[in-house]
Amino acid sequence: MKLCLRCSILVISTLLFVVPSIVSASWQPEITVGICQGVAKAEFFGRNAPLYVYTDEQQKSPVLTIPQQEKLRVRFLHNTFELNGKTYEAKQLYIQAGEDESIYINDMPYRGYVTLLKQNGMTVINHVLTEDYLYGVVPKEMPSTWPMGALRAQSIAARTFALKNRNRHNEQGFDLCNTAHCQVYEGSSAETKETTEAVDRTRGEVMFYHGAIIDAVFHTDSGGMTESAEQVWGRYVPYLRSVSELQTKTKPWTQRVSTTLFVKKLEESSKRVGHLKSIHFSPLSIGKGSKDRSPSGRVQFIEVLGDKGNCIVSGNDLRRIFALPSTLFEIQRESSDIVFRGYGGGHGLGLSQWGAKAFADQGKTDREILSHYYTDITIEKIY
Repeated sequence: MKLCLRCSILVISTLLFVVPSIVSASWQPEITVGICQGVAKAEFFGRNAPLYVYTDEQQKSPVLTIPQQEKLRVRFLHNTFELNGKTYEAKQLYIQAGEDESIYINDMPYRGYVTLLKQNGMTVINHVLTEDYLYGVVPKEMPSTWPMGALRAQSIAARTFALKNRNRHNEQGFDLCNTAHCQVYEGSSAETKETTEAVDRTRGEVMFYHGAIIDAVFHTDSGGMTESAEQVWGRYVPYLRSVSELQTKTKPWTQRVSTTLFVKKLEESSKRVGHLKSIHFSPLSIGKGSKDRSPSGRVQFIEVLGDKGNCIVSGNDLRRIFALPSTLFEIQRESSDIVFRGYGGGHGLGLSQWGAKAFADQGKTDREILSHYYTDITIEKIY
């Protein structure tokens, strides 16, 4: 049975990884990804090989074998697993495909193997080697048609983020989720030739700051200047500093809401306003801060005046309440509407993906791109 053995190694003098790893010719960490949670049923099959089901990680013989092309239908009823109509008393189940083939989960192929946990229903977890995981992440985070320098930079950033944030969902029984909360992951169905090449050509490369792996966050587009960590997270991070882009006012966007809805949304967030009288804040100038804007120009807060009260609303709250692409915006009142006009997309920390493309289009390498967006980092090959 090809399941994971637990081991630990020392990676770079001051950094200790404790990792599970699949037995392979070249060691690398394993990532556990939550595919779905709290579900009552799921289907699995092996297209080119049978599936083997185990009730214990150390078990030598499977309790059930499913021939290739035939489906394993799992239902979770009364806190027990029902496999193709037969009940199995087990705390969790392990599903392994023969001959290292992919396992299809609800008709989507995934490398590695699967664990089913009992947790407010059934949780389906994909155990996958780091590089195999990245094959299914990078093409979902960056278009495969982009230049290789950008794809390689994204691969290193995604690998670094994954290894830094392992156990992020420890309470749910896995490392990372498969959504944008962590990194978008769609298994081997997402893989492309170009992004797989980018992952392979940066194999094992990870970013460090003073010997510690960094939190390599990234975003869609900075709008012209990235942000410093304290402006978003409220704490200083030495490698997440505001840096300029090749172009400014990129990815312009406009979002319009009625004044009535604007006030209603604020009052739903416990901001007493009444009839809106005025909105006060500094004009937008990218790369220029003020009392209510960060040094990059992002909105820190606005003041809203109404006939029933005045309130201060943070830029991050405005972005959340009105689903704005970024906090790099200005506000105008037009007739009976409130109009947000801004640039970029995302929190603005770390790598700007469209910015990386612009640098790569000018011939910059992955390391040059990453060293621009993450201050004073080193890139080390750890396996």
